[in-house]
Amino acid sequence: MPTIRDTTDVLVIGAGVAGLACARDLCTAGLTVRVLEASDEVGGRMRSDRVDGFVIDRGFQVFNTAYPQVRRRLALRELRLRPFTPGVLIHTGSGTLRFADPSRRPRALPDLLPGRLAGPRDLLALGVLSARDMLAPVRFVKRAEDRTTRTALAAAGFSDDFVERFFRPFLSGVFLEDGLETSSRFFHLVWRSMLRGSLCLPDTGIGEVPRALAAGLPRGVVRLETPVERLTDDGAVTPGGDEVPARAVVVATGPGPAAALLPGLDLPAYRVVTTYYHVAPRSPLGEPTLLVEPRRRFLNTCVVSDVAPGYAPRGSALVATSVLGEDTEGREATVRAALGEVYGTGTGGWSLLTVRTIQAALPVMAPPQPLSRTTRIGPGRYACGDHRATGSVQGALASGARAAREVLRDLGR
Repeated sequence: MPTIRDTTDVLVIGAGVAGLACARDLCTAGLTVRVLEASDEVGGRMRSDRVDGFVIDRGFQVFNTAYPQVRRRLALRELRLRPFTPGVLIHTGSGTLRFADPSRRPRALPDLLPGRLAGPRDLLALGVLSARDMLAPVRFVKRAEDRTTRTALAAAGFSDDFVERFFRPFLSGVFLEDGLETSSRFFHLVWRSMLRGSLCLPDTGIGEVPRALAAGLPRGVVRLETPVERLTDDGAVTPGGDEVPARAVVVATGPGPAAALLPGLDLPAYRVVTTYYHVAPRSPLGEPTLLVEPRRRFLNTCVVSDVAPGYAPRGSALVATSVLGEDTEGREATVRAALGEVYGTGTGGWSLLTVRTIQAALPVMAPPQPLSRTTRIGPGRYACGDHRATGSVQGALASGARAAREVLRDLGR
């Protein structure tokens, strides 16, 4: 990169969704902005790759249409979103049960009859919880006492059996932890968003979301394949020694690079998740539904190409299965055996396409969990991302928006 001699108002380091949201708001306010991204594409952890004609997201992800920041910033129709079934399949030792929202799938109402998935006590508690989270002003949720999700579910009247049969296996894939230790305030916000919106995937991969955000920036603002080595009093320096002067710097990278650029930055621990992508000659399920199980052999699995056909070439099916932690020796074989059981089919004809391990997939969100934290780290220095808010697309976008507001305030704009 040639040396940039003209001082820009704000340098944003990292073109994930937080950095892109921050840059968009700063540009809208009339500031000059440069976004430097070390990799060859925008998106950070929210990226999609092409592998042998298949679309592979960097870890299984879903897109929630109800997030306020999503609705504010994105034209959802242009993303060509394909929805999941509004529910989940739960594989138990006695068969597979369906949990679905009867207001969206009335034919699934018999699955909620007492004695199948839940008893009368749990169904009543579920109705009360869902009505409150969906209809109450969001400020009530945000100001509620924060405790673990497990404690909150017990206080709401759910039986241990129903929590273990439904909530724990389902939420393990949302929180990336299987003890329901996550903040109850965050759980209620997530539950609210699921009731109010739809879980979807863009037909050509989750990477379409950050690409849509980047498309809203003025031409030339984002520079790809431009890493930053360190910050200086006047901006930043690239590994080649080129200077990028700026009045303010926003670090919008993942936790590792952020800690290197901003020594002493307070960062939470992060969850690690691995996703196995298998190719099958045909779909073992035939519907766009997430499948979970209480036995903890995996977090969740789904036939991604049943949800969004663009993920797989015609005549093939793509199955994504996520587990907590690293890809260890023999783990894929264990997962494959579990998939044969839960899908009720042989997996001998399946091939392992690729494996994606995400080291910093989601921040740990134990109570008390702040829903937003200042992005101001020091004079002219800011940090945004899900580690400054909540582990979600909403949290990352909101953190980017907050960084822009704080920069504008400090620059007198």
